[in-house]
Amino acid sequence: MGRLTTHILDASKGLPGSDIKIELYRVEGEHTTLINTVYTNSDGRTDSPVLEGEDYVPGKYQLVFHTGTYMKKSGVELLEPAFLDDVVIRFGIAAGQEHYHVPLLISPYSYSTYRGS
Repeated sequence: MGRLTTHILDASKGLPGSDIKIELYRVEGEHTTLINTVYTNSDGRTDSPVLEGEDYVPGKYQLVFHTGTYMKKSGVELLEPAFLDDVVIRFGIAAGQEHYHVPLLISPYSYSTYRGS
């Protein structure tokens, strides 16, 4: 059975990004539908997959990582508005692919991602 997972690393501190809100949306044309909301644990991971089971179908998706709130809570002084408040990553899940892992490396002024394993 397929699943979508993620994790967050705060590259500016070399630590997991904990207690970060993540929202998953299904994207259909110009419309997005919220599918799931999760938070990262102390290891920067979610306690369960972000998407799995019968909801795991091919299509276009969008992860929204609420990193600005995390940065402010961890004592980083950000300008208003923050350069990076919400990091949005759109990606596709193809038919027949069992596991997608979308990690996020963040700092107050940059981020990167890739398709992990």
